[in-house]
Amino acid sequence: MIPSATSLDRSDPLPPAIPSGKASPSPSVPSPPLPPSADVVVVGAGLAGLACARHLSAAGLQVAVVEASDGVGGRVRSDVVDGFRVDRGFQLVNPAYPELHKVLDVAALRLQPFDAGVAVHRDGRVSAVHDPRRHPAGLVEALRFPLGGVKDKAAVARWVVRLTSAGDLKGPDSGWAEALDEAGVHGELRRAVIEPFLAGVLGEADGTTSRRFVDLVVRSFLRGTPGLPAGGVQALPDLLAASLPADSVVLGTEVRHLGLAPRSLVAETTAGGVTAQAIVVATDAGAAGHLVPGLPVPESHALSAFWYVTPSSPAPASREKLLHLDGDRSGPVVNTAVVSAVAPSYVPAGDRRGLVSALLLGRDTSAQTEARVRAQLGRVYGADTSEWELIAVHDVPHALPVLEPPFDGPRPVEVGDGIFATGDHRENPSQQGALVAGRRAADAVLTRLGMGRRRAG
Repeated sequence: MIPSATSLDRSDPLPPAIPSGKASPSPSVPSPPLPPSADVVVVGAGLAGLACARHLSAAGLQVAVVEASDGVGGRVRSDVVDGFRVDRGFQLVNPAYPELHKVLDVAALRLQPFDAGVAVHRDGRVSAVHDPRRHPAGLVEALRFPLGGVKDKAAVARWVVRLTSAGDLKGPDSGWAEALDEAGVHGELRRAVIEPFLAGVLGEADGTTSRRFVDLVVRSFLRGTPGLPAGGVQALPDLLAASLPADSVVLGTEVRHLGLAPRSLVAETTAGGVTAQAIVVATDAGAAGHLVPGLPVPESHALSAFWYVTPSSPAPASREKLLHLDGDRSGPVVNTAVVSAVAPSYVPAGDRRGLVSALLLGRDTSAQTEARVRAQLGRVYGADTSEWELIAVHDVPHALPVLEPPFDGPRPVEVGDGIFATGDHRENPSQQGALVAGRRAADAVLTRLGMGRRRAG
């Protein structure tokens, strides 16, 4: 049996877990027929592609966004399962991302924020710590936090203070594990809190992601409080798509080949060809490498997620809006959240049951792994999980592009001959990176078409 809300981007079969219920995608934009021509064709309706199309449309160009799937968003998608809203994978929106405010009205997302802090399960006990800058009791919590001694806490404090400053992104780069070593961050705080937290954010636990990028990511968490849109993360691409002229996005149409036509380019699709003066490939890194042979693209980190409906919230009110970590590392889950407490809109109106997410590294959604996940969640929340209902499983093979040191800045977006490539793999693995990459591609297209060397949008 196929999981009811599993990702469709699965290139090799895995033994699936078996959730119940029926999934339906959140409403997206209606799909018009493929036009025979456009000024620019954008391949892919993820965040980068939609942002690029928005900037180009604002500059007066006719843009056709061609998307292979049934909705906009790429990896940023939501489904509704038995009335519960589940995001594909576990994703947050950080209002501290500056590019977000340039492309849409952030208030329209109606973000429901997490509490700033974490709850950590360790040796049968759960300890919560809140950001003392935002919670008056946070400083006392931090001092009383049972993990790590005074020396360890002081080292973490120095590391955080450095991140809140401008930082030095020009110094030698290294993996984030080595950077923590150099900062003197060791012991239980690192093992039980920092490493599991960063693993969930970066998609890897080896400490190999660029320290420069990790500094930027942690700084963004310190400056903003991530949350979940009232309509799920799907609301983000839906708002971007709604800002485009009518009939700009064509769904359910795969682009198979890019070629040359007399005095123009052509994108050959499953619905026919469309000619254009420029083509922007705004897919994930793997698909971009297929459409543009020779394009240097990074590998990807994979993620898996399990979603459960619970009889009630498994966490007390004092910490149910915190991200939960397993400091014992007693199973495959790197983080978990009581999503229903953070985002009541994810639960059907009047339903008092809970909704819990669990995020894993890699691609293993087998029934055996689900049993381990369920047992681990029982330990983390101190709850009987036998009656929890598994309603969705997500396998996201290309969740985040790999970004190893040295991180020397964004990759080029102009390929040549009127073809461009964009996406978080051209900038950095984040929603901010995808949106910036989309704008950069739009800038390059406008310059190519003789519309001035200026910023788009």
